[in-house]
Amino acid sequence: MSGTTRRRFLGTAAATGGLTLGATRPASAGKGAAAQTVAVLGGGVAGLTAAHELAERGFRVTVYERKALGGKARSMDVPGSGTGGRRPLPGEHGFRFIPGIYHNLPDTMRRIPFPGNPGGVHDNLVAPKEMLFARSGGREDIRIPLPLAGSTPAELTPDEIRRALTAVLDTAFNLPLHEALYFANRFLVFLTSCDERRDEVWERTPWWEFVRAGRMSDDYRRILAVGITRNIVATKAEEASTRTVATLMEAFVFNLLGRGADGPLDRILNAPTNEAWIDPWVTYLRSLGVEFRVGWTVRDLTLGAGMITGAVVEEPGGARRTVTADHYISAMPVEHARRTWNSAVRAADPQLAECDRLETDWMTGIQFYLTERTPILHGHLNLIDSPWSLTAIAQAQHWPGHDFPADFGDGTVADCLSVDVSEWDRPGILYGRTAKQCTRSEVAREVWAQLKAALNDSGRTVLKDSVLHSWFLDPAVDGLGTPHPVNEEQLLIHPVGTFHHRPQSATRIPNLFLAGDYVAVPIDLATMEGANSSARQAVNALLEQTGSTAERCTVTPLYRAPELEALKRHDRTRYRLRLPNVFDVG
Repeated sequence: MSGTTRRRFLGTAAATGGLTLGATRPASAGKGAAAQTVAVLGGGVAGLTAAHELAERGFRVTVYERKALGGKARSMDVPGSGTGGRRPLPGEHGFRFIPGIYHNLPDTMRRIPFPGNPGGVHDNLVAPKEMLFARSGGREDIRIPLPLAGSTPAELTPDEIRRALTAVLDTAFNLPLHEALYFANRFLVFLTSCDERRDEVWERTPWWEFVRAGRMSDDYRRILAVGITRNIVATKAEEASTRTVATLMEAFVFNLLGRGADGPLDRILNAPTNEAWIDPWVTYLRSLGVEFRVGWTVRDLTLGAGMITGAVVEEPGGARRTVTADHYISAMPVEHARRTWNSAVRAADPQLAECDRLETDWMTGIQFYLTERTPILHGHLNLIDSPWSLTAIAQAQHWPGHDFPADFGDGTVADCLSVDVSEWDRPGILYGRTAKQCTRSEVAREVWAQLKAALNDSGRTVLKDSVLHSWFLDPAVDGLGTPHPVNEEQLLIHPVGTFHHRPQSATRIPNLFLAGDYVAVPIDLATMEGANSSARQAVNALLEQTGSTAERCTVTPLYRAPELEALKRHDRTRYRLRLPNVFDVG
């Protein structure tokens, strides 16, 4: 599919969204919707969102999930860790991060009832006060306060944007002035680039090349090339699409400026994810009549007369059966979904085969349970010099409704330091091996060593071995230290060119629809927002297919600054004349 066709589809999906849905139930599906059934294949954020939107419109929905509802977004119990009537210690695939650039997911959260919360689950979001870029080798850490709410700035101009970004890079990150000026100019090039240049040139340009990282200082490369791509997008700077990386940066910059934001830049949940969000969501969906089949694994789709006639599933006991519905929404991660598309299904819609060209990588969490509160900071840590590209957050301080020792574990655990490991193929500092080459216990010791190398190198001891109670590594990772390690819950990554292989939510099979963070959506990044948006698109496509009169789901795009639209139009003319962006000085 061409970039132009994809943009037309996304624009149509967003434009037909209608008004933002409130907490009340939308109009019913109409045209016989009460008799129509939908099988949602996958119970992660995409699947639960699809079930939510469909059930509120009167469809009969059954969700089939192989592992646990919530998918990679869920929290999980650490087996055998709770004693004396306390709950098990909280584990997770990775910590939750719900920035203000999200709009569709927060809308869903507002519509999930939660006792005592007028704004539903959304009221369980809290904003950390700061973030830290931790440096190793004795270099001073970079501590940045975060505004809780941005104020609407004066009219933006290219010069104001350039000067503001240069000041941040020069002051906060202490980059050489000429490098800060150069990066600010490169970012301005992207901000004023037309959609065609973004989709057709910057999508095929690696971020490393776009920001000329090879010419710059080590700090420039670590912070603005490797740090942004590996720690946030979980892909390599030398491979990552400029379109993806810069689109994310653009959204965060506007968020900081108070433009088009749902809330503060950094938001997290005020309790373990299932308690604060997933469990109330499932309870609400059950009240709408949604049925759940957990432990049921989708193995295949059957096709007849150009339609899906059934989904072959494996029940918890291992027996196989075929389940049927009027419509099917495939809401599994791409690496699992494409295994269910047999040759007949793929032949019916060539875009499914294109998904084989999408790539995933490892970005997996480990939690360290501590017997003392750790005085790190009130927010996220980005350990930009760590070989395994670690990010982390100390969670107990953000869960005001919990007395951690009284509520969790054996009564001695006071905090949970949740860490995401983004780089699994680079040697560490303790064993000289990659994370995949280490055993599970070696991974834990290596991550702990890298945390201490970054946090204990500036004259104070932040992490002490004596307070380490235990650790928990995501059980989706298996076979570590063997020739064939596996990770059942990987993350979609964004090497150059992959945007054009992402499918639409509607397929050429009239009763099959796609939802998941790999689907083409306004936010070009594997995120919960992308999963939520894709499910809304899938439901809208289903409503169109059935001729339903129900209100369409909103699909809110990322913010576009109106002041820059004239420059983008000018750039479109230049692009069609094969001229560079007016700010592109090479």
